[in-house]
Amino acid sequence: MKKIINIPVKSNHHNKPIVTDVFYSENKTKKPIVVFCHGYKGYKDWGAWNLMSKSFVKNELFFVKFNFSHNGGTLENPIDFPDLEAFGANNYTIELNDIDDVIEWLKNNPDFKDEIDVDDITLIGHSRGGGIVTIKASENDEIKRVISWNGVSDFESRYPQGEDLDMWKSEGVSYVLNSRTNQKMPHFYQFYENFKANEERLTIHKSVKKLMKPQLIIQGTADVVVKPFEAQNLHSWNPNSELILIQEMNHTLGAKHPWDENELPKHLEKAIAITIDFIK
Repeated sequence: MKKIINIPVKSNHHNKPIVTDVFYSENKTKKPIVVFCHGYKGYKDWGAWNLMSKSFVKNELFFVKFNFSHNGGTLENPIDFPDLEAFGANNYTIELNDIDDVIEWLKNNPDFKDEIDVDDITLIGHSRGGGIVTIKASENDEIKRVISWNGVSDFESRYPQGEDLDMWKSEGVSYVLNSRTNQKMPHFYQFYENFKANEERLTIHKSVKKLMKPQLIIQGTADVVVKPFEAQNLHSWNPNSELILIQEMNHTLGAKHPWDENELPKHLEKAIAITIDFIK
């Protein structure tokens, strides 16, 4: 397995690098591309995400994962959140642009031209990333299929309302505690302003209803963060989608950070197997 990690992909929209990893069998065979997108307070090296890359490569897939440019990581330290200023400046539009930038970089990289099938691109998103990839798949014809793992069905409901929203606006920033790193992570008010300015585009319901390509929805029944009704919503909006419920699977598909085992958690392993069958 060929592995190239922490590649600083240049954005066409801003000055922050999109730190990217690629994994593949170097055999001059054009392989379907699989791009994995992390979720909220996530990053490409979290938990078992590195270990799972082997499963995709074994199945002759060109696997890509990356940090969204404003996820709070840096090129020098892509794990955790050393750049909280960038985290606070993140929004959904930036993340959608980052996916386009990664795809364009892949397509135009001479090192990969004999290894990738640019006409066969799959997006996978976990949690918030599931919502992002669903929107992107609905608007980018280069995406062949889309898969969400415990993916959200709605962004608007996750914003504060009433007095909390008013306070956020007046103070310009709100904070969320990261219990694992003990950091107070900022959200600048632009996060909400960007959503309202682009609400039509960022309404997942509308994206799902116009999807004209294969959609797989994998959901854990024990997920208390993104609850199963969200997967049911997604499926109801696109009757042609495939919904798979994995019994007793939690939000992180059985993984945690750090993941020091040599084997994947059983629920993540099952989700990957279902995902690969769907792609192939």
